[in-house]
Amino acid sequence: MADMSSEKKDNTLQRGAGLLMPISSLPSPYGIGTLGKEAYKFVDYLVDAGQKYWQVLPVGPTSYGDSPYQSFSAFAGNPYFIDLDYLVDEGLITKAQIKKFPWGDNPEYVDYATVYHSRFDILRMAYENSDFREEDDYRVFQEENSYWLDDYSLYMAVKFHFDNNEWAKWDYDIKARQPQAIDRYRHELADDIDFWKFCQYKFFEQWNSLREYANDQGIEMIGDIPIYVAMDSADVWAHKELFELDGDFRQVNVAGVPPDAFSEDGQLWGNPLYNWNVMEQQNFEWWKQRMASNSKLYDYIRIDHFIGVVNYYSIEAHCTNAKQGVWRQGPGKKLTDAIDSAIGDAKIIAEDLGIVSPAVRQLLAETGYPGMNIIEFAFDGSPANSHLPHNYKPNSLVYGGTHDNETVAGFFKAKKAAELKYAYKYLGVNNKNDIPAAVLRAAYASVAAIAIFQVQDILELGNEARMNTPSTVGDNWKWRMLKGALTKKKAKELKELAKFYARYIDEDDE
Repeated sequence: MADMSSEKKDNTLQRGAGLLMPISSLPSPYGIGTLGKEAYKFVDYLVDAGQKYWQVLPVGPTSYGDSPYQSFSAFAGNPYFIDLDYLVDEGLITKAQIKKFPWGDNPEYVDYATVYHSRFDILRMAYENSDFREEDDYRVFQEENSYWLDDYSLYMAVKFHFDNNEWAKWDYDIKARQPQAIDRYRHELADDIDFWKFCQYKFFEQWNSLREYANDQGIEMIGDIPIYVAMDSADVWAHKELFELDGDFRQVNVAGVPPDAFSEDGQLWGNPLYNWNVMEQQNFEWWKQRMASNSKLYDYIRIDHFIGVVNYYSIEAHCTNAKQGVWRQGPGKKLTDAIDSAIGDAKIIAEDLGIVSPAVRQLLAETGYPGMNIIEFAFDGSPANSHLPHNYKPNSLVYGGTHDNETVAGFFKAKKAAELKYAYKYLGVNNKNDIPAAVLRAAYASVAAIAIFQVQDILELGNEARMNTPSTVGDNWKWRMLKGALTKKKAKELKELAKFYARYIDEDDE
């Protein structure tokens, strides 16, 4: 990969608007959203609504808790998103076979347990009926993804062999990746390994088709990657030296953030921290490979918790909360130079929420990475609040709220009249029910280059549609949009708003 460290990439955003719609939240008869026809219909809707961007949540395979930010791989795609109807079209499975499986009874929420117990069985049927190994496209796919594909597929095969236990609980020889054990399991589990490769081949085949369709319609894809990876992942298992682990492969320090207005105990994420010294000694090769892989998926890559690149919060692994952590210095521009050298024409978006130090601001200025503004954070009564629209920088993004926040309607509904005084005056409304539409208009009217709203906020749904409540497990990542919820009337309203604030240019008006 060419070294671009001496050349600053152009990270200027093109003015426009978009919607945040996780793949999992798309309508589907199979329990969870997929890369099938409803995804293409959503692209068409974006076009009709005068939108330019589709932002998704991370698309990696999810583990316990179902969080897309805790994935089995920083490179792989989620097999849940493989569309089954397309496999029927290919003659790999039949509709009758699909109907034999339960897929969940509630179209508004993902039943992950049901999906888990059905999806892999039906995908196994498709695998057994496929001659994918003979396809030229598959051989190219293997070659282009050799850095991670073999390790990930072996990891998943061994994981299922050990009753889906985390790799830290496997037999020592394979946990330690002793060469003899690697060879033995590759031989014994060869069919299972091929199954996991098949799943990845089909995921990327379907994703690439969808992205090409979106780009052809003028829609650009904004992806999202967590800065950290899960302990129980192929990445940590295959590259232990890159993480803060002891001689017994146990975590030494873990990631999180300190106490703040949202959490008095802070957030104990539990992800292993990177061994940045070793990362640098290896010229950040793992990060380069990761970012190059994501640049094939997305036009824009949003790095979650970007502030961790500059300074990261380190919590001893035995701690039960995040109160006792310490701040440590990250790799800073050394890493962003490596990232820029690997991503080609893709662009970076920095999720710069949280404690933004002067060093973070300096790195953002040096890289030109656009940051984020959240209108839900704006109305504390201070006109200097950086999240108020009049304080935005042009090369930035504005959100009503993110996947970690309440919905806009839910957030303001819970506020008392005294708390809403400033918001009412700023937005020019005097009723809670009018706030979601006023927030949307304020975002579109702002100088921020890109305005992104969750579909839940476009539909003005309450907190029953909230995607995630940080530091909780059980009710997150489940919301799904009902088929037909996004109407032609709503598309027309969005398009008119986008035209009015120069986020959409109608060729007929030029």
